[in-house]
Amino acid sequence: MIRFTRRWLLRAVGALALLVALGLGVRTWDLQRGPPLGPWHTVVPPELPPEALDRADWTRWLAAETEAMATVRREVTDALEPQEQVALNRYFAGSPMHPARFAQDWNRSFILMPQGTPRGGAVLLHGLTDTPYSVRHLAEAYRARGFVAVAIRLPGHGTVPAGLTRAAWEDWMAATRLAVREARARAGEGRPLHLVGYSNGGALAMKYALDAIEDAALPRAERVVLVSPMIGVTAFARFAGIAALPALLPRFAKTAWLDLQPEFNPFKYNSFPVNAARQTHRLTAALQAQIDRLAVAGRLGALPPVLTFQSVADATVSTPAVLSALYARLPDNGSEVVLFDLNRGAGFGPLFNAGAYAALERLVPPAPRAYALTVVSDAQGSVQARRSAAGALDETVQPLDETWPRGVFSLSHIALPFPLNDGLYGLEPDPAEDFGVRLGEVAIRGERGVLAIGLDAAARLTSNPFFPFMLERVVAPLDAAALR
Repeated sequence: MIRFTRRWLLRAVGALALLVALGLGVRTWDLQRGPPLGPWHTVVPPELPPEALDRADWTRWLAAETEAMATVRREVTDALEPQEQVALNRYFAGSPMHPARFAQDWNRSFILMPQGTPRGGAVLLHGLTDTPYSVRHLAEAYRARGFVAVAIRLPGHGTVPAGLTRAAWEDWMAATRLAVREARARAGEGRPLHLVGYSNGGALAMKYALDAIEDAALPRAERVVLVSPMIGVTAFARFAGIAALPALLPRFAKTAWLDLQPEFNPFKYNSFPVNAARQTHRLTAALQAQIDRLAVAGRLGALPPVLTFQSVADATVSTPAVLSALYARLPDNGSEVVLFDLNRGAGFGPLFNAGAYAALERLVPPAPRAYALTVVSDAQGSVQARRSAAGALDETVQPLDETWPRGVFSLSHIALPFPLNDGLYGLEPDPAEDFGVRLGEVAIRGERGVLAIGLDAAARLTSNPFFPFMLERVVAPLDAAALR
């Protein structure tokens, strides 16, 4: 019997190994047919390691950032081959999307100082493959209300996609601690500290808040705001490192990448390395283990209130994880989650797949809950915010002035932090802003093979029609505190 079981076990392992090898072979063959790697895929700019980041001040950080940008200019922009010097390439100095031509390069870290004495400090953390550009509207809202707004460029970002082939989540956490130190120094001791995180930055903000419970040396936040937070990721990320194994051989270097795309976005990478997926899994695994550990120890009561904005439809992070892995564990401490439902009132219903249509019902646990829940949805042709307070069975209904734009059936992961008038991502971009391309204005109508970008990416909503409502929810406590 033991011999029989062992034989079948060996066969199963052999079959699994064969399937993995076959999958890697097909993937390698498919990638080899694609475009060659550019220098932006191979040049890795220098970044400060975690131990240096923990010793650095803001001046040292900016010097290191300048060095990384200089490496990109010297080894990528100035070294492009003639065929790479095209308008579509943001790294070409003559491209309308080249960041150096803008009045402000939003790839870089920035600090917004309020007029007069600061009321507090806010640290804003951008998403994976993103830059501080993605949090600039929220940063300005904090500055306008008397807060110092510190938006740091996380290591590996804002330079070239190759930067993410070596970056680790520990680097990003060290950068988060540096940003908190700077916000506290500029705002002053004793003043409120807020953490604001988008996507991957949401995981970092939450991780820092938990770290501050376990490490008394870390300043504690008074509030955490999460936008499309990366609390959980797909199962593929767990095994992403396997997909890059052929890259150990130089001939198959392209297998270190999950996606190779033209780099036309001035403030975000389009190409995506395997290591980035692996780091998201490592970060979310560490975050969830820490939530579990502190919950068992009864210490989550020390967390500040957490306000989260999340689309029911999100192809990047796990929406269920936001509720099951985070909010289900939170104490009754004033936390709230805001869910943006599908556009159910514009005739899209028959076109929704069954899973998407029933997503809201599956996601939301029955009342009462230890946190407040707001659902933004449409009813009888108007959009409403239906809110249930923590511990309540009933709900209040607030009609909203905002409406669904024509042809939009849902929000997306990447849409939430951008208003409709964002110069790069907005459906109605501000004409005063010119970033060389208006990605949010692109309407996908035409023939296949004409555009140099993927139709799936171009069809994804990149701005939030409900941004004014979201912003009001973020700043309402700040405005109320100013009146006291």
